[in-house]
Amino acid sequence: MHKKLEKKLASEPLNFESFFSEKALQMKASEIRELLKLVETSDVISLAGGLPAPETFPVDVIKKIAQEVLTEHADKALQYGTTKGFTPLRLALARWMEKRYGIPMSKVEIMIVAGSQQALDLIGRVFINPGDVVIVEAPTYLAALNAFKYYEPEFVSIPMDHDGMRIDILEEKLEELKKEGKRVKFVYTVSTFQNPMGVTMSLERRKKLIELAKEYDFLIVEDNPYSELRYSGEPIPPIKHYDDEGRVIYLGTFSKIFAPGFRLGWVSAHPHFIRKMEIAKQAVDLCANPFGQVIAWKYVEEGHLDEHIPKIIEFYRPRRDAMLEALEEFMPDGVEWTRPDGGMFVWVTLPEGIDTKLMMEKAVAKGVAYVPGEAFFAHRDVKNTLRLNFTYVPEDTIREGVKRLAETIEEELRKV
Repeated sequence: MHKKLEKKLASEPLNFESFFSEKALQMKASEIRELLKLVETSDVISLAGGLPAPETFPVDVIKKIAQEVLTEHADKALQYGTTKGFTPLRLALARWMEKRYGIPMSKVEIMIVAGSQQALDLIGRVFINPGDVVIVEAPTYLAALNAFKYYEPEFVSIPMDHDGMRIDILEEKLEELKKEGKRVKFVYTVSTFQNPMGVTMSLERRKKLIELAKEYDFLIVEDNPYSELRYSGEPIPPIKHYDDEGRVIYLGTFSKIFAPGFRLGWVSAHPHFIRKMEIAKQAVDLCANPFGQVIAWKYVEEGHLDEHIPKIIEFYRPRRDAMLEALEEFMPDGVEWTRPDGGMFVWVTLPEGIDTKLMMEKAVAKGVAYVPGEAFFAHRDVKNTLRLNFTYVPEDTIREGVKRLAETIEEELRKV
């Protein structure tokens, strides 16, 4: 009998899926992260992931600071920290933002997070009830959609042009939603050098967005990871600069201006919002990496960050230029693209009838990878776009990658 039971049990494998929650069953892997796994060990030129170039990492400075931290501050750096973050780092960032962006220290509080991606999840936890209206750009940052989606909002998408979110269309949509009795919880925007389009919201639209937030009583989540990477044009203050009521929740990160491996970002917002997000974070990870926080504090406080940013800009500008020049030279008629003043991405639009997700396999076969644009739309209703990254590979490689992509597109156009 015992042997029969063993045989029966062995023939009935565990139903793993039955143990997952309904939310877990709905989870899908990020297309970008999965794509990176596909190409990282191959000979494919990857213009896909939004990776900083390792050559820009300030390794020597980090070595020096890490040694100092272990010698002078090991008691703090190797111990548990407070959930809100290492106080000297928080104050250093507040002073840096006041000096750089004109955001008064007296009006905000800062919390350190494990990359601004964690902040997006915390915002979902703290602000979104199932069915709440969340307004996003179309297209928008894929990982923000994934973070918010878990909390079951109703996404409303607003189209973009070369000056960012179409605020005129936003205003029309807000009025429609108001008549329907729906309240918007917040508008999410990557305001400067947007991911994925690379475009920047104009100053006029930033001010108008603040006015609409007051009129229709919603919050603004301003994600700003790229604004320091400006290669041309004049800087525009963040939306947070114009916030006199505490409606803007600002997200910053060290990933693009220091090193992504530290997984450090920050939230700058009204103290009342920070307090609730702090409580939510206590249940997630207790605190962000204290060792990295102490190193980041020394890096900011001693002026290394201000010295390093111009070096990154000079490193990336030729790569941005190389991509724009290659697109101009190789792309067939009917293909359009953005011309960003900064950031990490160019957005490419192909003629109607081409599905860039279906085209991806053919591009990889030719030795180049990109991110299909469909994933950046909340409703996945646009098929003929793609995102290219220009920061990770050298100029010659960018040129070759764009050439291979153009050949792939030409072949697809012949079928349309």
